[in-house]
Amino acid sequence: MARHLNRKVGDMNYDKLIAGITPPVHVNSGTIRKVATEAEYKRGTVLAKSSTDGKLVILGTEAQTEETLTPDCVLTDDVVVGTEADVVASVYTAGCFNSDALIVKADYTLSKADKDKLRERGIYLGTVLPD
Repeated sequence: MARHLNRKVGDMNYDKLIAGITPPVHVNSGTIRKVATEAEYKRGTVLAKSSTDGKLVILGTEAQTEETLTPDCVLTDDVVVGTEADVVASVYTAGCFNSDALIVKADYTLSKADKDKLRERGIYLGTVLPD
């Protein structure tokens, strides 16, 4: 039996997304809105929640008519978002994350207001020291 307690079960590559242990990370699920053209969202993508339907879109997406998009969570794993149906995915709803590893829509920059909204939700941004 002791042999089973001391064996390698896998490898992990540190991607520098998590920047600290306080506050602890919380994982939940969220519904990502379908898109016009299929896209792959990578781990670390910042998602914003719609005020109209509660669905998530990548931060930097243009809001629809009478919709407000509020920075809300961070994607835990890569996910393909298609054109046919919404996708349920796991997201971080709290934790300390490396601001340099976060992903937003192309040509969009995470603003101070975005960072404040994330902090209100329990998502704190920090940095990771170089290797």
